[in-house]
Amino acid sequence: MRKALLFCLGLLAAPAVADIDTVIDDHILKNTAAFAQSAADLARTANKDCTPDGMKAAYHQAFDAWVRASHIRFGPIESNGEGLAIAYWPDKKGLIPKHLKRVINAKDPVVYDAKLFAGYSVATRGFFALEQLLFDDKFSDYTTDDYRCDLVKAISKDLARVSLQTHAGWVNGFAETLRNAGADGNEVFLTDKEGAQALFTNLLAGMEYIYAQRIARPLGKFERPKPRRAEAWRSNRSMRNIVVSLEALQEMTLMLADGQAWETVELFDSLLTYAKSLDDDIFQHLDENGANFKVQSLREMVANVHEAINAEVGAHLGVVAGFNALDGD
Repeated sequence: MRKALLFCLGLLAAPAVADIDTVIDDHILKNTAAFAQSAADLARTANKDCTPDGMKAAYHQAFDAWVRASHIRFGPIESNGEGLAIAYWPDKKGLIPKHLKRVINAKDPVVYDAKLFAGYSVATRGFFALEQLLFDDKFSDYTTDDYRCDLVKAISKDLARVSLQTHAGWVNGFAETLRNAGADGNEVFLTDKEGAQALFTNLLAGMEYIYAQRIARPLGKFERPKPRRAEAWRSNRSMRNIVVSLEALQEMTLMLADGQAWETVELFDSLLTYAKSLDDDIFQHLDENGANFKVQSLREMVANVHEAINAEVGAHLGVVAGFNALDGD
């Protein structure tokens, strides 16, 4: 009933072309630039002090910046295939610690060649490999003269390269391709609606990722939750990543909706207020009924916002979402 009401309300407004310029300039380019800058800072920090104590602040800053940009999965990051090199998660087979042990035990010289390291296994690259080196006791007891320090430097430098490459891809071509969706000669977006559709699809996919991976996966079954399936649990970022991602998705939603999705705005505000009220380490207490119920409530609120976006923003843009991870919930 509620879903039908939201859809009908959304249809009252005539379909509109999204303000793609605003989304490109004030959301995509802003966030990819911030990611490139923070990843460069991370690499510089690693060169100065690659120990866990020296790296953690810059790590969190760079990870925050990546999360804010991570829902934009089309364009340069899709064409260069580097998404998993930034964030290889979920690691369902536990490949990261296995690969890290192998590289460390062999003292593989690949870490001293940036070009070779760029083609190395994604399980030894990106934020989640770095997380284990900085926060997991099995790896984090090293000093500056240890091989692991060189590995930290290599991972950080690689993240700086990938982030800059992603931002440059937007600045040097793809932003204009999206900006001119439907123009003569545009072979990527044949109509202006296709540009709006790509943004809308990535917005919904970002909400679905929070629902299915960041929340539902560690929740598991009520009688058997899986706290260590939570994203970035070693660095206590599981809840932080959800909040940062929701903030970015809310920003994108408001730009696409252009004041036409009042129900979505209200639900999103309530969702963020609730998410920010939860303890940072709540996912590590899912075996406690209170924490479990709170995270279940969070999941339900994410689903409600997703539903509202699908109905109101989709109707405003004149686009329809296909099947997704929340269908049937």
